[in-house]
Amino acid sequence: MNLRSVDLNLLVVLDALLDEAHVSRAAERIGLSQPAMSSALERCRHLFGDRLLERGAGGMVLTPKAQALAGPVKEVLAGMVALLGKDEPDLASIRQTVRVVMADHPAVVIAPALHRRLAQTAPGLTIAVMPWHGAAAALDGLGRSSIDLAVSVFPSVDADFTRRELLQERYRVAMRRDHPAAGAFDLERWLAHPHVLVSGRGDTRGPLDEALARIGRARHVGMVVPSFIMVPPLLAETDMIGLLPSRCLPERVRGEIVAFEPPISVEGFPLHSAWHKRRAGDPAVQHVARLIEELVAALPA
Repeated sequence: MNLRSVDLNLLVVLDALLDEAHVSRAAERIGLSQPAMSSALERCRHLFGDRLLERGAGGMVLTPKAQALAGPVKEVLAGMVALLGKDEPDLASIRQTVRVVMADHPAVVIAPALHRRLAQTAPGLTIAVMPWHGAAAALDGLGRSSIDLAVSVFPSVDADFTRRELLQERYRVAMRRDHPAAGAFDLERWLAHPHVLVSGRGDTRGPLDEALARIGRARHVGMVVPSFIMVPPLLAETDMIGLLPSRCLPERVRGEIVAFEPPISVEGFPLHSAWHKRRAGDPAVQHVARLIEELVAALPA
């Protein structure tokens, strides 16, 4: 291919089209009229020999070739920015959607503050909080460019990703204030009552069960729920007991709930943010990553 015949501005257009899968939204994002964007899409189709966007049941969908192009196009654009050494664009002028995967907690806690900070610093950004299905699925989404940023526990990542530790979390045993086990809490009272377990996959056993098995003990899991935000109401209205990260006890229920140190050693965990290195030069993604880091670090333990 003769590169002199290629308009490199088409890569900027294509990047927006692949992100949005919608001609009008892509046009608005980069400041083109819809007819101009439609014309640019036709030129992209001719350049790559593929339809790229096609009509689907719910709107426009990416062709397989378009899906394969999404990552390389962003890498080329990031490389061009680094090569030319241009300053980052004014955040206030950016119109972009940043897709973030994180569990319901901390998402439910930091979302209001995140919106307020973005309204002041980057009002044109839209944050799309995507469902959390575990660390492996989050890394897969980052690799396929279906998400931009993830907050989860990532024990390790390969060289294509950047991982940053946000905080160290510890576990607390929680129950309603007038629970029968609350008066003189110990291991026996802990195990005498049903437990609520959080699992997005419906697992009925977790690391705590393995730790109990090592000392010859077991617990009864009375209910499995998919999210941490469901736990405090269950604790407040039943005899169930929860083992929760300390920051998952919202302020509004702390008068109803009491928390104790676990009667056996329960290892905590680090919480990380992560993104693919092709997003390292994306000012919108990096701005959101910095804000999330600040907000998560400020959560009360």
